[in-house]
Amino acid sequence: MAVDQQSAVSAIDIVRVSPGADRAFRCGAALVDRSDRGKLALTGDAAAECLNGQITNDATKIEPGCGQYATFLTTKGAMLGDLRIIRTADTYELDTERVSLQALFDMLRAGVVGHDAELHKRTLQRGLISLVGPRAREVAHVEDLGGCEYKNAPFTVDGLPAHAILTEHGVDILCAAEDTAAITSTLTARGATAITVEEYEVARISKGRPRYGVELDERTMPQEAGLNDRAVSFTKGCYVGQETVARLFYRGSPNRALRGLKFASEPTGDGTVTLGDKTVGTVRRVAVSPKVGTVAVALLRVAAEPGTTVSCGGTTAEVVALPFTRDERVSGSCS
Repeated sequence: MAVDQQSAVSAIDIVRVSPGADRAFRCGAALVDRSDRGKLALTGDAAAECLNGQITNDATKIEPGCGQYATFLTTKGAMLGDLRIIRTADTYELDTERVSLQALFDMLRAGVVGHDAELHKRTLQRGLISLVGPRAREVAHVEDLGGCEYKNAPFTVDGLPAHAILTEHGVDILCAAEDTAAITSTLTARGATAITVEEYEVARISKGRPRYGVELDERTMPQEAGLNDRAVSFTKGCYVGQETVARLFYRGSPNRALRGLKFASEPTGDGTVTLGDKTVGTVRRVAVSPKVGTVAVALLRVAAEPGTTVSCGGTTAEVVALPFTRDERVSGSCS
């Protein structure tokens, strides 16, 4: 089933993983082309300052060769999207979900006016390849790369220039768009297993990671999604939406929380989640995972706390705290 990035869908998406892709996640390196993500770049002496006024995290603290995760908000503190920031020697490389690219571009285009900073479009100019699994660094030949969040460095793949970015579960490779196919071919020749975007979604959901445009949308506050620790600074200067985010953090509590759902069987229908006779949330995408079962990530009303049984799509599900499992050891034989 095709994976879209729309926040409203008429039926639940069920995503599955093949045995080969599952084995690559557990024992090798799964490769997926994610070049469709929105990509921008900021250059100039005031690039960090301009970025800082628009995002929730503190871009001025990113050292060259490191990175950061952040969100960007409406004036009322709701998410317009999230993004990854990669600082190279002279550039801030940004990538976001395609559905939120225009909003990010518009905010930054307004933010650079009058500053020594320049905004560049990179979506069509750059390819983005993700390697996920225990052999990801080995396949990319970046075993020695490590350190800070999103540690990154220029390197070559069979003579082609690229940029390696460490992720929580592997390596991302940023390259010229015209080199994507050749680099993919080299990595598969080294042992990577090509997978589909749907199979990549199984891995994401199994790890309990929300995605903007699927589980998160323009009604989501960062604290509801559990993103404060990772994506929000409460000590830097002003940014769009700061007042609402700070007020909720210091004086209030969110009405919803990000939870995991473990289904008794595959759900159908429009994804409405109910607790008794009350609607407490919506499921957009369900993963059938050999490791954690039939699961989903969803924003649920706080009444649906961990341990609660809810109904969805003709079946029941247990509400659990995320992540689904804290055991990251390889499961099953890799021999």
